[in-house]
Amino acid sequence: MHWRWSIQTKLLLCVALLLAMVVVLAVSGFQGAYSYRTLVRTMSLRASELPVAGELAQSLGDMRVTLSRANSVNYLLTERNGPEVDNVMLQHEFRTEYLAVEETLRRYGKQLTNDFDTDPRLGDRSKEREILATLERKLEVLAKAKDDPDWVVDPVGISSVATTVDEMYDLAGILPAQLHDRMRQFGGDVKDEYRTWIITSWIMFFLAIGMMVVLLAMFYVWVVAPLHVLLAGSRRIAKADDFNHRIFLRTNDEFSELAGALNDMTSRFQEIRHDLDDQVRQRTQEVVRSEQMASVGFLAAGVAHEINNPLAAIAMAAESLESRVEDIIVADGDKPSEEQNAEIAVLSKYLRRIQDEAFRCKGITDQLLDFSRRGPAEKDDTDLGELAEGVIDMVRHLGNYKQKNVELVRADEVRSRVNGQEIKQVLLNLITNGLDSLDNGGTVKVELRRSGQWAEIVVSDNGCGMSPEVLKHLFEPFFTRRRDGQGTGLGLSITYRIVSEHGGTIEVFSDGPGKGSRMRVLFPLSVDLKATHERALQNGFGQRRYAAA
Repeated sequence: MHWRWSIQTKLLLCVALLLAMVVVLAVSGFQGAYSYRTLVRTMSLRASELPVAGELAQSLGDMRVTLSRANSVNYLLTERNGPEVDNVMLQHEFRTEYLAVEETLRRYGKQLTNDFDTDPRLGDRSKEREILATLERKLEVLAKAKDDPDWVVDPVGISSVATTVDEMYDLAGILPAQLHDRMRQFGGDVKDEYRTWIITSWIMFFLAIGMMVVLLAMFYVWVVAPLHVLLAGSRRIAKADDFNHRIFLRTNDEFSELAGALNDMTSRFQEIRHDLDDQVRQRTQEVVRSEQMASVGFLAAGVAHEINNPLAAIAMAAESLESRVEDIIVADGDKPSEEQNAEIAVLSKYLRRIQDEAFRCKGITDQLLDFSRRGPAEKDDTDLGELAEGVIDMVRHLGNYKQKNVELVRADEVRSRVNGQEIKQVLLNLITNGLDSLDNGGTVKVELRRSGQWAEIVVSDNGCGMSPEVLKHLFEPFFTRRRDGQGTGLGLSITYRIVSEHGGTIEVFSDGPGKGSRMRVLFPLSVDLKATHERALQNGFGQRRYAAA
């Protein structure tokens, strides 16, 4: 079973393949671009943490220095009775440094919350958040010392604050180191990942190239190649006049339908051309035949007039000689001897033969004169069935056609405006030709019917048939192929002339020698077809059979 894909389906498949190729390349490109953007964003964010972490460590270091000074002042006052130091100034410095640490922690915490669209291997800040939470809790412990003015002179308070600050300083020092370690580890991971992505990109590139090759191949097989075949075939038919060429496509789409339509159109054109050639050939033969008949008619008229007088003289002389011989015998009075009787019989026989052949030649010249008479004949509205019946009644009494049958078939009354005597001659020629081709027991069938606006007469037989060569020259004057060797070859020529003068046509068909023949004659119907049809219904015509014997 062949699947039928339309051109639209094939083009949609090509577009889908093209979109798939674009998607593959786009995925490869966008994935690389987004990976690079994520890496740059992550590196930028983590790099921005380093200054803040350093600033935090610096602020905590300053706080440690302040606590160290406060511890030294307290030692001088208690151990060596040194001069009093302005505690307010130390308290102010500690508060300033506390606020700096608090601000730095706030900014660092804000950066830790900005981790959207970062690489999890480098952007994971859970440990930093834990350290930040610890620093914030310890900073809350220092908040009491910030607001207490007496902790500067309290050794226990100074020691507690110093311990907390040292712990915070150590935690702040962990942040940059941890970030550096993670970035070093991330460098190795990124190297492996980018190697993988490079290989993947090459694979996608070659996959896209393969899809492009498949797309081009599909487009060539489905579109370019069929168009090339159609164009080459059309040019071959149009320019080289090779109308036997046919275009074959197995694409099962509109291209194959177009090729089939072109083939059908070419076949139809061949049929029309052959039909026109046949018509031209037939018309040419008709023109040549008409010219031949005109020339033969002109020649026949002259020859007939020139020959008739000598023939009449010969016939009269032979008849006179025959009468003179009889008169001499009667006048002599003596009975002739047996030898003389034999001579007289031979003489009378030859004189009679001279007369018969002279009259036979006169009959031929009469036919020539009939053939040459081309004047207009009077035409009347005639029932062709009655003419056919009359001709058949006449033929059946001829002794030459004993043991042969003639059948008339007419289902309706058929009338045409014709010259009755001439149409009788046409029917007589056609029927006698059919009978001459039959063996004993054969049948000539005469069919009479209406065919559209035409009266149709078909005379068919099952006799000896005709070869293509005989069909070609059948209506030429003096052409005859009668089996008895008789005939002048003018009967069908006269028939053709009469049919043509009546505005009709005559066609001859035969499947070959021994297969019978069929002659079809068409005459225009009478104008009053309605009245004719009504008369036919009233009369109720049917089929009639006649025997020629």
